Amino acid sequence: MKKLSSLLAAGVIVSLAGAGTAVAEANTAKAAAQNVAQVTQAQQQQTTTAVPRGKAAATHNPLYKTGRLASSNCRPGSLPRGSTAAYKRFLSRVTNCLNKSWASQFRKARLSFSKPRLRITTRKLSSPCGRWVGGADGYYCSSNRTMYMLITKTQLRNPDPIGIARLMAHEYGHHVQAISGIWNYYGPAYNRASGSARLQLSRRSELQAECFSSVFMRSVRDTLPVDSGRWSQIVDWFHDHGHEGWAQNDHGKGPSQAFWMKRGFSSASPGSCNTWRVSSRYVA
Repeated sequence: MKKLSSLLAAGVIVSLAGAGTAVAEANTAKAAAQNVAQVTQAQQQQTTTAVPRGKAAATHNPLYKTGRLASSNCRPGSLPRGSTAAYKRFLSRVTNCLNKSWASQFRKARLSFSKPRLRITTRKLSSPCGRWVGGADGYYCSSNRTMYMLITKTQLRNPDPIGIARLMAHEYGHHVQAISGIWNYYGPAYNRASGSARLQLSRRSELQAECFSSVFMRSVRDTLPVDSGRWSQIVDWFHDHGHEGWAQNDHGKGPSQAFWMKRGFSSASPGSCNTWRVSSRYVA
């Protein structure tokens, strides 16, 4: 249809030029160009919608209506002990898997998508978001939309592919929150709040990122692969110890973390990760 419209417009221009109407030809060409621009703009509006703002950006985000995260062929390769190069390659490939999976989901939601940057380091370093968070093996900085992943000697001695992929998917979950507009609500609300209210907002954000992580892990369980026994061990560990790395209850108690991990993995859908509308007891 677009090709036919272009041919018709060209036919009008040729006919007018044959009659010696140079001015009319220019005007017609200008009108045709404006028409094409308007059609292109309309198509872009149909393809993407404005990033939501306000509380609805968190409570009624378009991502929640996109259904299951499609299963993807994610094969980051082996992770042998003692190889920093293999570790970096694994992190990069898992990030590529995350990019493909979430890009597809954003298209379903008609939201604009952009990839995060990946910074791999062997020492804790600062970022535009401040100093490295104590006890963390990775974090996401929204200021420069970068995932910072730490490779330690302990990890090199005992690499855990499923555990590492889960951590990456969690930090990527924060990127999803940032570019989908969820943090358009969370950031200002967090800055206005204090005390227990601020901690609860932090827990809603962190537990949602954990749920998003589990959604992704479900989508790659057959190819990464995600061994069901090992995954159960990880969930159980978080149930018992997930809160111990944080001085304040800003990530949620162990049972809360395990609850959202199970919820995301069983549903495989971002819609199950709406931590912003549930009772406070689910984000304790």
